[in-house]
Amino acid sequence: MTEFHIRLKELRKYRKKKLKEAADCLGIQPRSYQAYESGDREPNIARLIALADFFDVSLDYLLGRTDTDPKL
Repeated sequence: MTEFHIRLKELRKYRKKKLKEAADCLGIQPRSYQAYESGDREPNIARLIALADFFDVSLDYLLGRTDTDPKL
């Protein structure tokens, strides 16, 4: 099972998104988003949903509960 912060960074790179783009989708500063990718902080449920929508993946995939997502 992949840890959330690792999956988040992998998704951003796979989708070729800049850190600032991901932060903007959540309405937060890039430094705050970077804390999610480094594992220093975790987003609340509303931001998790926004991230899943932004990357077009399921919450289970984003959270590392499954390694397959039919949208990838």
